[in-house]
Amino acid sequence: MVIADHNAPVRRFNISRSLMWQVGSGALMLAGVALGASLHYFQVARDAAENRILREENLTLRTQLKSVRERIEHIGSTLDRVERFDQKLRAITLLSDPQRNLAMGPVEREPGVGAPVAETQFTELTGLESPKSLPGKLDRLSAEATRQEQSLQELQAYFQDQKSLLASTPSVWPTRGWVTSDFGQRLDPYTAERVGHAGMDIAAPHGKPVDAPSDGTVVFAGLEGGYGNVIVIDHGYGIKTRFGHLSKVLVKAGDRVKRGMQIANVGNTGRSTGPHLHYEVRVNGIPQNPRKFILED
Repeated sequence: MVIADHNAPVRRFNISRSLMWQVGSGALMLAGVALGASLHYFQVARDAAENRILREENLTLRTQLKSVRERIEHIGSTLDRVERFDQKLRAITLLSDPQRNLAMGPVEREPGVGAPVAETQFTELTGLESPKSLPGKLDRLSAEATRQEQSLQELQAYFQDQKSLLASTPSVWPTRGWVTSDFGQRLDPYTAERVGHAGMDIAAPHGKPVDAPSDGTVVFAGLEGGYGNVIVIDHGYGIKTRFGHLSKVLVKAGDRVKRGMQIANVGNTGRSTGPHLHYEVRVNGIPQNPRKFILED
């Protein structure tokens, strides 16, 4: 029934039960469709936001992965240069190292070994190497760095020993003057007999400084028979030097001396025909020609 205002007549309508069910069902369907569309919209909006965040994170990770790969390649190149330099040093010093696998590069794949399928696909899609390959490369870099460290420590020890040997090897004139009697056979100035001369006689003015020809430790300083005042220096590596006929001794046993340091003065003590220095070089107790150890002109 429809009752209007004022004096309008009342109208009556008859609606069948089936029509009401159809109208109700249609309304429910429309409401369901509207609700589903709303839910789908919110889901799509949320997925779009998550996808945007994931894209940003993926871009950041790709940038970081590229940076890590470049750093690994840089470290690998540096280790390669160090390895080549190590090989050159070993060639110069005649040192060998058969335990090291010098052929293995820190970042290169071994010949004949292909990349895994997943890694290949990742490389093709992103242009970067798979993150799964990074731990293996880092392990190889770490192992190579450890080997290089051990090798360089060995080379350092070798050069340190060589430095000590060079510092301990007599290489300069102990004093300047005239060589009146060389190493080897000579005529004895007192007996005129042919005898062996274990050193070199250098004539110089009385009191002229006598310098240490290399680093070492004084093991004797005092009188020794016909040689008069004598100094003996132990330079290590079996090398000893002896200085005789000194007028004045400036060091004592136990003193450390350096190359070029004054240790005495030229004199005429002991069995001598005039002011001069008797200079000997012995290696493992065997007299050597001092000229072989003098690098100066």
